[in-house]
Amino acid sequence: MPTPTEYETAINDLMADNQDKDARLQQLSGQPSYFGGPDDDNLIKWQLDFKEDLDRIYHLLKGHQIKEDKETGNVLYVEPSDKNVIPFNNFGVQIIMNIMSFYLNRNTILSNYDDKMIEWKVYDFGLELADLIFNRYEDMMITIDKKNSTEQQIKDHLSQKIKMYPMIIKELVDTIHSAYLRAFNGGERESLRTARMVTQSEPLRGMNFPPQMMQQKKQNWWNPFSAGK
Repeated sequence: MPTPTEYETAINDLMADNQDKDARLQQLSGQPSYFGGPDDDNLIKWQLDFKEDLDRIYHLLKGHQIKEDKETGNVLYVEPSDKNVIPFNNFGVQIIMNIMSFYLNRNTILSNYDDKMIEWKVYDFGLELADLIFNRYEDMMITIDKKNSTEQQIKDHLSQKIKMYPMIIKELVDTIHSAYLRAFNGGERESLRTARMVTQSEPLRGMNFPPQMMQQKKQNWWNPFSAGK
C-alpha cells in the first residue's frame, strides 16, 4: 500500500502534469497544424484559389489601366481614356473569361499529367482559342460606337485591334500552360502534402515550451504511483 507521502507526491505530480498540458494547449492554439490551423488554411486556400488571377485577366481584357492609390498604396484599375487600347468589348470579355474559368481551377492543377499530355492539351487549347477569336474578332473586339461610326472608321478600328491578336493569344495560352505545369507528375498535390507535413512538425520543434515541459517524467500514465521510479 502506498504511504500518505507517496499519495501526496502522486497527486502533486498529476497536478503538475495537468498544468503542463494546459500550458501546451495555450501555446498550440492558433498555431498551424496538419488538420487545418489558420495559417495552414490560408496557405492552402491561396495556393488553390484563382480568383485573383481571373480578376486580373478580366481587367486586362477590359483594357483597364493599373494605377496606385497614393493614399492607401493599393492597386486600382481605372477605365482607359482611349477606347482603341481596349482589347475586347463586353461580349468578348465574357466569352474569354468563361473559357479561362474552365481551365484555371483546382481540377486542373491537382491533376496528374505527364509532359506529353500537357503539351497536347495546351497545344489543342491554343489552336481552338486562336480559331475562336479569329473567326469572331468583329463581334468580340469592336469597342467603338458602331452607330456613330462610319464603315471606314470601323474597318480602321478593327485593323488596329487585330494587331494585338497574336500577343493576346500568347498571353492566354501561356497562362493555361503555367496552370498545367503545376499538375506535372502530380506536383501540386505533392507540394500541398509536403507543406502540410512540414507545417505539422515545425511548430513542435521550434516552439519554446516551459522548461518543465521539456523534462520527461519517468511515469506510467496508468499508474501514478510509479512517478520517479
